[in-house]
Amino acid sequence: MALNYFAATAGWWLAALLSGVTLLVAGAVACCTAAAAKWLVVGRIGREEHPLWSSFVWRNELSDAFVECVAAPWFAHAATGTPILNLWLRMLGAKIGRGVWCETYWLPEADLVTLGDAATVSRGCVVQTHLFHDRIMAMDTVVLGKGATLGPHCVALPASSVGDGATVGPASLVMRGDSVPANTKWQGNPISPWIVGEGKRKRD
Repeated sequence: MALNYFAATAGWWLAALLSGVTLLVAGAVACCTAAAAKWLVVGRIGREEHPLWSSFVWRNELSDAFVECVAAPWFAHAATGTPILNLWLRMLGAKIGRGVWCETYWLPEADLVTLGDAATVSRGCVVQTHLFHDRIMAMDTVVLGKGATLGPHCVALPASSVGDGATVGPASLVMRGDSVPANTKWQGNPISPWIVGEGKRKRD
């Protein structure tokens, strides 16, 4: 809308010159709006449970809608893997250490997520901090230790942890309550020990 206004009033050349700045401003407004909505509508989230038909669940869904429909298209998609995304996730309540590489904004209840120094969360991952069971929304923490890695398109369920220097391979599922030992490698759905070269031996 702003670019159309610039084009209509001052010409397309000015609209082109201002397009980058306009998109940066739009992204900043989008991410700040989503963060403000989270704190105003939901507030800080802890390890807790709520009935399905409760005010909290509906407010949490509203907060998530701001992330998915406002912040994601205008900011988060373009900011993946940058320090700016980490800063925004901290604004939402996540505890993120130094040198973290994060290529996803899917941290539904960011307050419950801890990413240690130099941890990696690859593209397409979901750090899932809630599950529904028997019409109850139960939330718990997900913790990645220092230098831990979630490969592309992994899912980590509530109450799970990945130890320092551990690696979870691509398209893997860390089950609820799983604790991946430090400096080990796991993969699969659900995860099991990743034996290097096992797939090659099977093909041979």
